[in-house]
Amino acid sequence: MVSAAEQRQALVDAVRVALERDCPGSRTLLLGSLATGTADDFSDIDVEWVVPDEEFAACLARMEGVLGRVRPVAEVRYDPDFRHSDRRRLVLVRFARLPLFWRLDLSVRAESVADETDYDRGNPAARAREDEWSRPASALANSVGAVKALARHRFDEARGLLDRGFARIGVPYEAGGDPNVRKGGGAAAAVGEGWVAEIGRLARAAADQEPRLRPLADEVVRLAEEHGAGFTGS
Repeated sequence: MVSAAEQRQALVDAVRVALERDCPGSRTLLLGSLATGTADDFSDIDVEWVVPDEEFAACLARMEGVLGRVRPVAEVRYDPDFRHSDRRRLVLVRFARLPLFWRLDLSVRAESVADETDYDRGNPAARAREDEWSRPASALANSVGAVKALARHRFDEARGLLDRGFARIGVPYEAGGDPNVRKGGGAAAAVGEGWVAEIGRLARAAADQEPRLRPLADEVVRLAEEHGAGFTGS
């Protein structure tokens, strides 16, 4: 039987092959925990695609179609910080019918800035306009990140993700929240239930603001409930 890790690696390999075949002269690099050998069951997929400068725009235009031939694509979002960069993008890809943890974070760079870590970072001209990115979708991604952090027992990281998610959509974190989530107090089961409740509240609040996200929000709630028994600690 093929393990989940092997299935994820097969996806990584297929993505890299598809991108490199699409653009002659391009190359891909595996980044993050999969590259360092420290990946766990909750690790996402970080890939960089370096393309010739003159092909940058065309590669971006074809990218979703190329990835869709690997696996059906459920959603593509762009990091707002680099949405209008002339030589850099960060593309967040969710494939259909795969674990939510397996998001592809695809860094696309022109060859001329491949080694410039901070290219266009903080450049106002590169940033998306407010109407070009979805705050609710970003908050929902934070809820997935919180599940991942809690499954790893990184409680402060989970709190930060929830804090930022609620702030992003203008919903107070504390309203209706279980104090055990904030303080780590009470019985272990109560603490786990508190985390699940707050993740669910963030997911549903995001979907309330952007109804198209409702199916994904429901999936996030199920994910939190599935892993909730391990959400104990302070």
